[in-house]
Amino acid sequence: MPEIVKPMDIEKRSFEIITELLGDRRLPPEVEPVVKRVIHTTADFDYADNLRFSDRAVERGVEALRGGCDIVTDTQMARAGINKTILGRLGGEARCFMSDPDVAAEAGARGVTRAMVSMEKAASLEKPCIFAIGNAPTALFALFDLIAAGKVRPALVIGAPVGFVNVVESKERIMAAGVPYIVAQGRKGGSNVAAAICNAMLYQIAR
Repeated sequence: MPEIVKPMDIEKRSFEIITELLGDRRLPPEVEPVVKRVIHTTADFDYADNLRFSDRAVERGVEALRGGCDIVTDTQMARAGINKTILGRLGGEARCFMSDPDVAAEAGARGVTRAMVSMEKAASLEKPCIFAIGNAPTALFALFDLIAAGKVRPALVIGAPVGFVNVVESKERIMAAGVPYIVAQGRKGGSNVAAAICNAMLYQIAR
């Protein structure tokens, strides 16, 4: 027989099961909510091992969100998955420039990806930003170049592209960029993972 759980208790029970299945595994308190939120989103316990955090990454992300920073994504899916109610109350906005006509036109003219051009457009924002990348390795490569050129200083980079072409390399590059990061090391990731990491930090503030 299936376990009977009231609708409002499903998420709570899910996190209890995640804790049970982690067994004796003890996660550092700062990163535990992020790791468990990603596992909850994906049902993939590999994330207990492959999420990488720079020093005080979650703390820095929470501080930036409390300060009203924006979140820039590389997909509309990631943007849709972010809790914009909490983000808005903090004074922030979820942004994605991938569908903007000027981004598409410039990418076509230059023969580069829209993800690269959208990161360049985001670099002109005056507000501090968290960059949540869940699809395009070229977004991370572009961010690395923009950071190196002093054109952008992200409050945090969430690097979680999924796939096979340049995915691992882009994540390694962003971990060497000298900015706070949360990276799903290896080939796994996705827009849902990027959004889950953002939400894990937002929920810490809202609770």
